[in-house]
Amino acid sequence: MRPDILNPLFAEIDTLDGVGPKLRKPLDKLGLTRVRDVAYHLPERFVTRRAVGNLDEAGEGEQIVIQLTPTEHRAPRMQGRGPYRVFAQDVVGNICALTYFGRASYTAKKQLPVGETRWVAGKLERYGDMLQIVHPDHVLEEGGESLQRLCEPVYALSEGLTQPKLAGLAEQALGQLPRLAEWIDPGQFDKNGWPAWSDALKLAHKAENASARDRLAYDELLANSLALLLVRADNRQRKGRALKGDHSRRSKLDLPFPLTGAQQRSIREIEEDLAQESPMLRLLQGDVGAGKTVVALEAMLVAVEAEAQAAMLAPTEILARQHYETLRQMLRPTGVEIALLTGRDKGRSRESILMGLLDGSIDIVVGTHAIFQEAVQYRDLGLVVIDEQHRFGVAQRLMLTRKGKRTPHTLAMTATPIPRTLTLAQYGEMDVSRLDELPPGRQAIDTRVVGQDRLGEVVEGVGRHIGSGRQAYWVCPMVHDNESLDIAAAEARYAALKEQFGDTVVLVHGQLDATEKDAAMARFASGDAKLLVATTVIEVGVDVPAATLMVIEQAERFGLAQLHQLRGRVGRGADKSVCLLLRGEALSETGRKRLALMRETQDGFRIAEEDLELRGGGELLGTRQSGDTPFRIANLEQIQRMLPIAHDDARLLIERDGGLKSPRGEAARTLLYLFERDYGVQLLRGG
Repeated sequence: MRPDILNPLFAEIDTLDGVGPKLRKPLDKLGLTRVRDVAYHLPERFVTRRAVGNLDEAGEGEQIVIQLTPTEHRAPRMQGRGPYRVFAQDVVGNICALTYFGRASYTAKKQLPVGETRWVAGKLERYGDMLQIVHPDHVLEEGGESLQRLCEPVYALSEGLTQPKLAGLAEQALGQLPRLAEWIDPGQFDKNGWPAWSDALKLAHKAENASARDRLAYDELLANSLALLLVRADNRQRKGRALKGDHSRRSKLDLPFPLTGAQQRSIREIEEDLAQESPMLRLLQGDVGAGKTVVALEAMLVAVEAEAQAAMLAPTEILARQHYETLRQMLRPTGVEIALLTGRDKGRSRESILMGLLDGSIDIVVGTHAIFQEAVQYRDLGLVVIDEQHRFGVAQRLMLTRKGKRTPHTLAMTATPIPRTLTLAQYGEMDVSRLDELPPGRQAIDTRVVGQDRLGEVVEGVGRHIGSGRQAYWVCPMVHDNESLDIAAAEARYAALKEQFGDTVVLVHGQLDATEKDAAMARFASGDAKLLVATTVIEVGVDVPAATLMVIEQAERFGLAQLHQLRGRVGRGADKSVCLLLRGEALSETGRKRLALMRETQDGFRIAEEDLELRGGGELLGTRQSGDTPFRIANLEQIQRMLPIAHDDARLLIERDGGLKSPRGEAARTLLYLFERDYGVQLLRGG
């Protein structure tokens, strides 16, 4: 049970002053649902602003405070698609655009009436021939002088939130921090000169403070390592079932290609694990197109040959359906019964599948999280395969692996090559098999970097491509780390391309409901639609071999790992494929290196290692950037520097105090609850 001292931190966010139903929605989008979440929503950076009399005194890229008078409001030509701009002039008549996306335009209409002077604070940028401030941080009628030279925290926002509002909530949350017993090893604590936990959080919100940030990152790394090691220790104590196949089903498989050496090696490692009574916990790490599905199929058939069942869990309905169709085709000659179960299955169809799993007439089930709901019972679940495993928490995995009479074996898969440094962080409780060899016959993808100024030529090229009956993807850029703005950008590009190419263009993004998304994907997969415009929802698992062209807009905004995943959606058939990386005008040195590496290699493991190097200097590793880390606070540099120490610290603590009952052990339990790794505590006997 969570210690009472933490209860105020886990109170709902609307217990803070000023949070009502209207504000909850944008807070929810950021994952801020409780007081604790706000306390740990650390500033992305701190800004110091300079007041300028007119725009001539300001430098591009500078944070400024200036008095501007709006002269014109200009809405986008198509309702809701594109930016809303307020043109304003300084005291000498220079014009600057104040640019808003999405619903923020409603705020602009209220705050910036034409002809009335306002203090505006924000970052001055150049867009073509125009100076602009995108989403000003502050718009005030008076008192703008107070905004200059402040060391002001800048938080990640979502639509409907402002910096002052979030800063106010953070201040309230920090006022509720309790004093907690110290969980860090005393020697480590003294050696680093770290502040106490509550002091570290307060300092991290006030100004750049490396010591406070390091301490909070170490807490997170220690909590993660402790939880993973407790899972592993618990798994070793559990009784599983040895699964030994007789090749009766596998011998009937008619694979269209020979297995690679890496596939054969991985299958041997998995078979050896399955033959033990101790439940397998293995990660199958493979590059895009390395053939993980076939390895998983071989493992599932071992379970079926041993008269047990297998379940495959996918993160999305699109992916679950795709796996089901692929496996169903491969299994035809074997006589194995396979079913698909998603949250959409209702009535008789669902009842029939549930009955088949309970009586054992269904050998393999593929599905979304629906397959570990309470109503789903198995006759004898022997193996769980989890695809794109980084999308599922350890707690979800544990729910599924408690479904068997005995603990089933677990094979987790990921198509995101992970640097060896991070494997410990993400999969510290697992053994790892790597598919580092591509099947023979896969053609290299011709990757080219093209300037955004040649957009017209690219659109013409796409027209010729789809006009010849082939298919293409168009991936829209990430905008200001804001999903609503990403979608606005995708909708605007979709509207422009649809105007040019007609009904053959479809759109997929994260806020479409499952039916709309499936309908668009089905049209594209069948070949009825020729061009799929998307946000990054297509980065994993979508398999349309006839699609041979990929356009990625403003490619420099994406992380290398994500670019590699996106590129992997083409090059899946026999025809030559092309990937065009459209780059913006202002390209940083890191951006240039990223795009050069993409042109140079298709080795996902090399890309992952180089990505780590390029991003290692303290850039925050957010979920938008990689999708493959369990950390919100620790950045790459901190992970590399401190994770091995935290892991050793956790291991020693468990060796000396397996039940976490000493004073430090009790404090470590509090840490696990604080970081919501309390499944680790539940696994302790008497925990």
